[in-house]
Amino acid sequence: MSTVSAHTAATPEKSMLITGASSGIGRATALAAAAAGWRVIACGRDPARLAELAATQAGIETRAFDLTDLAACHAALDATVVDVAILNAGHCEYVDMDAFDPALFHRVFEANFFSAVNTVAALLPGLRPGARLLLVDSLARLLPFTRSEAYGASKAALFYFAKSLEVDLHPRGVVVQTVSPGFVRTPLTDRNRFSMPLRIEPEEAAQAILAQVQGGKRNGYFPFVFASLIRLLSALPQGWQAAICRALARRERSGA
Repeated sequence: MSTVSAHTAATPEKSMLITGASSGIGRATALAAAAAGWRVIACGRDPARLAELAATQAGIETRAFDLTDLAACHAALDATVVDVAILNAGHCEYVDMDAFDPALFHRVFEANFFSAVNTVAALLPGLRPGARLLLVDSLARLLPFTRSEAYGASKAALFYFAKSLEVDLHPRGVVVQTVSPGFVRTPLTDRNRFSMPLRIEPEEAAQAILAQVQGGKRNGYFPFVFASLIRLLSALPQGWQAAICRALARRERSGA
């Protein structure tokens, strides 16, 4: 695991809630934050994995519930007051044009978008001035990648949700941030059967997320080289973006 750098350290009373903490980026962030002195509330659906997480590192409290269930979110999170909430839970499914399934879109949006809406609804009464919400979207929202109609759209919706929250929570003194990761080695990306350039380990992603929280930037992107390339391509005319993504799709289909 990457060494926790000094700039991520927190005072012991600081609290951080992390969703999607059962595995991947969320798990790594919970471990890194607790090691840095945060009091962590790790949320997820798998009680066994959460119990293993809490046993690995002191300073981690766990809450097992379904983030896509609004009533469950309120039951688990009502009256919870934290300094930072990292809304990281997510899911990915790819669209097949020959078997187009609207139910797939519902599943992806429930996990990626409505889980964040539900979490905000439960936490909102306890958000004090100076509190931070960090929403984890994806670089995939920036370009029209093949078969990503559901995933990319859900992450774009999440980004817009965050930007509107930033406006409406400003009078309360609540800071809203976003972070857009590229490819990170997680159980989700392990299922991919295409090239994932510059894929990083979840521990690296955790350090980038904690740096974002401490640094206060409105929007963060990582890993730097890959994120810079995607952001550069997203600034091209839309016709060029589509042509590039069509070429990438042909390469994926050919197995190159």
